[in-house]
Formats: sequence, structure tokens, C-alpha cells
Amino acid sequence: MLLGGLLLVGWLPFPPVVNYTISLIFASCVYLFLAREIIAFEPGSRLFYTAIGLALLLRLSFLTATPIGSDDIYRYMWDGKLQTLGINPYRYAPNAPELDAFHSQRLPSSVNNPDLKSVYFPLGQWVSFAGYELSGENVWGYKLLLFLAELATLCGLFLLLKRLNLPSRFILLYALCPLPVMQFAFDAHIDGIGLPLLIFGFVSYLGGKKPLSYVLFALSMSIKPVALLLVPILFLREKGAWNKTLTFLVPVAVISAQFLPYALSSNVFDGLLRFAENWTFNGIVFESLYYCIPDNQRARIICAILLSVSVVIVALRKKDLLEAFYLSVLLLLLFSPVVHPWYVSWLVVLVPAVRRWSGIVFAATVSLTMYTVINYRLHGVWEQSAFILALEYLPVLVLLALEIGYPRTKLAVTNQ
Repeated sequence: MLLGGLLLVGWLPFPPVVNYTISLIFASCVYLFLAREIIAFEPGSRLFYTAIGLALLLRLSFLTATPIGSDDIYRYMWDGKLQTLGINPYRYAPNAPELDAFHSQRLPSSVNNPDLKSVYFPLGQWVSFAGYELSGENVWGYKLLLFLAELATLCGLFLLLKRLNLPSRFILLYALCPLPVMQFAFDAHIDGIGLPLLIFGFVSYLGGKKPLSYVLFALSMSIKPVALLLVPILFLREKGAWNKTLTFLVPVAVISAQFLPYALSSNVFDGLLRFAENWTFNGIVFESLYYCIPDNQRARIICAILLSVSVVIVALRKKDLLEAFYLSVLLLLLFSPVVHPWYVSWLVVLVPAVRRWSGIVFAATVSLTMYTVINYRLHGVWEQSAFILALEYLPVLVLLALEIGYPRTKLAVTNQ
């Protein structure tokens, strides 16, 4: 049912965005049932490896499919193309007249926000370059890199669960989740590159290789700075001034070294700051605050303060590293002004280790955001529905409250 639901995207007779939405929502509903089965029963080695194999084959089946839910891949292509030409992608916006000579039929006409300079960190730029070198203005090169990253993520989860003495079957909570399948294998979001770096960072840290883990966490931040939330958590956990200093010194050094070549000829944060200043979508706390205080910047500042205080409280109270980070990522998603579906993948990849229903349900309910995308694609109206927002977040908030109030409810299973 899960595989068939995801493959509906190519079989239904409706407009592509409608097919995509029906497929994702249906598969997400099936996933909730499937997650319960994964939690409750040991599948046996044959069924386990069959499920892993099918999950990988499903991802490969979308290798040449044109993305539907998002057009971010065309920004990756454009940034990759500029770098093959020796042009700094942070220097010009795609519609800058200086780049007119490099236009093609697809690029940059397919790039969203063409007046915005690149927002992606250097490691993401190198991935864009590699993808363009592989397939040019075709999608398969980027998707191949993401498939390899997904394979690495599953290997990292296997090692992490082994180190935590947890059953390997919990890997299926990620491998069979429709969200990463559609966001990485189908729509080719670059976040998928950051997840194995994050997971192998945890494997290294728990294995006593802390400097290596800080490097891996920093590289993960270089795809999307979600792992920045780890800095206060690790800082408070470590003993001794030097060990505490390393928790932020190593990431700063790794990230700064990446930015340095680009910063010599451009303002590398111009696009990111402009994006962060105004763009909003699907943020439950921000949208609620903005409704009461119709001031974009004030609402953002309040959310930032609430997030900072909440993360510090979590870091002080939660002794388990993975649970502290899981709660911090969930808080980030709750307080952020922008929560695209692929952002939730940073939470879902932690579910096999922390076994929280709030993350499982969020992975399913975030599919409802496609309602806004459908309206925009079919009618040209970008407008969020308060009802959809409540339907998406209320189950997650209720489960989060239960998990905080009754910690043993996280999955109520033995580690058999």
C-alpha cells in the first residue's frame, strides 16, 4: 500500500501537482499504520532486508522524474552552472544583466526568486557543482548524489542504533517514511546531503571521537544550519574549558574556511539575510504571533527569543544527547517562520533513535501543506489556511505535551 501510494504520482489522471498531493497524503496515512507495526513487531531478517531493498528501489525509480512539489533543484543547477563557468554564485542574482550571456531555455527562467542571490552554504554549492558536472541541466545527477546520501543515512542509522543497543528494525521508521522519499528522491532537496553527516556525527561522538564529530556536525551545518542547535547542548555537556571551547571553535573554523574563497569577491550572506527577513510559510507559533502582533520583525524576534530560551532549558534538563537534540529541532520547527516539508526530515531522521510519536505524526501531517501549493499552482493564489495549519500541528503539539509529561509514552516498547 505504501509503495503503491507513492507510485500513484505517475499513474493518476489529474494535473501533476494534484497527483503529487494525493500520493503524498495517502502514503503518509499508510505510514502511520506501518509505523505502529514496525514498533510492535520484529519483522525477521528476510522481511527487514526486503523492506530496505524496496525503499532503495523506490528512491531509484524517481531518478529521472521531474520534481513537482518544489522547483529548488533549478537553483542548484544555476549555482552549479555558474561555478563551472568560474563565477561566484553569491555575487549576482540570477536575473542580473551581467549573466544574460549564460541563459538557456531552462535556466534561470525556472529558478524561483530570480532577484535573490544564492542562500545556500558552500558545501551545498559544491554539491550543486558536482550535480551539474554529472548531468548538466538534467535532474538525474543531483538525484544520484541524493540517493548515495540516503544510502549513507541508512548505514549511519544502522551503526547508531547498534551503538544505542536498539533493534535495527527502527531504521524502517525512516527508510519507509514517505517524506524523505518525496522530498529527496523525487523533488531533490539538498537537505538529504546533510542528514548522513549529522548521523555519522552522532556515531562518532558516542564512540568517543569528539573532534571528528564536531567536524561532521559542522559539515552538516554547511548544508543547513540545523545542527547549530547542538552547540549549546554539547557546550553544557562537556567538562573543562578546552573541551567546551572545541564545541564551537571547530564548527566556526570549518564553516569559515568554506566561506573564505567566496567572501573575497562577494557578500556571501546577502541572499540568506534577505530571505530570512521577509519569507514566511507554515510556522505555527510565528503565524499565531503575527495574527496578534501584525509586525513581521517583532514576531520574528519574539520567536527567536522563545526558541533560544527553550533550547537552553532542554540542554540543561535533558541528559540524553539525542533526545535533547530531537526536542531542540522540534522546537525550531515550531518557532520558525518558515517550515517547508523537507525541513521536517531533519526531525524524522532522528526518530529511529529517539522513537517519538510526535516526529512520526509530524512526518505525516506536514504533507497537508501541499494544499497551499495546489492553490498557488492551479489558481495563482499563495494563501495559507488556518484550518490546515491547525490540522497539521495540533496532533504534534498534543503528542509533544504527552511525551514531555509522560516520558515513558514515547513508544512503550522493549528493546528486544
